[in-house]
Amino acid sequence: MKRAMFFIVVALTMVCSLSAQKVNVAAAANLRFVLEEIKDEYQKLNPNSKVNITFGSSGNLVQQIINGAAFDFFMAADNNFPLKLKEKGVTYGEMRTYAFGKLAIYSTTLDLTSGIDILNNPLIKKISIAKPETAPYGDRSIALLKSQNLYDGLKPKIVLADNISQAAQFAYTGNAEVGFVALSLALSPDMLEKGTYHIVDQALYTPIEQACILIKQSVANGEAKKFMSYVLSPATIDIWEKYGYASPAKDLLVNN
Repeated sequence: MKRAMFFIVVALTMVCSLSAQKVNVAAAANLRFVLEEIKDEYQKLNPNSKVNITFGSSGNLVQQIINGAAFDFFMAADNNFPLKLKEKGVTYGEMRTYAFGKLAIYSTTLDLTSGIDILNNPLIKKISIAKPETAPYGDRSIALLKSQNLYDGLKPKIVLADNISQAAQFAYTGNAEVGFVALSLALSPDMLEKGTYHIVDQALYTPIEQACILIKQSVANGEAKKFMSYVLSPATIDIWEKYGYASPAKDLLVNN
């Protein structure tokens, strides 16, 4: 009997060890391409690890986490949504900034060299923007239009998307002549092949500081902490920059 119990305990320990190597990540939609590449590199270095990523608008992901969704790690499109989770007591450890995002406009039919002035073109019937209440990139887009006194005139043309990835899809498929997108999405191979983009002057909107935080679970997930450390490490700098982000890890590397 004792021998049987010993093997049961060993088996359960092995199962727990294996499950601890799985990480469920809730990630902002603007990370769709860059984070998949980071995940692939991480799993090459850690072949026994399994990183599962769910992409969506930061606001919707926050609600899912508050309602008990089984995520271990949250990567938002700003630094406000992680703070909301921290205030709810569903996180642990420090909130950390992992990247600074950039806003761009994208079109498959228009010449965007004039920048946001193109938005006054009468040929434009629809402009795709992510919902500002749940998507930080959408929030910055609407705020920018208001600060440039463009919002009231363009409001009838605005088509709201559930997240920044969908806003990019509307522009990519031609359902909108132009879309406000994350630069990282505009730099994806498919979008580059079909259309053009223009990087919005960063002086026109509040910096998009994207932060992450670990989510509390009944059993601590050491692999989630390990993946977070990799995301924040100098090893990922080149990948972040490839997709148009600025990485805080680069500043730390230079200063040290």
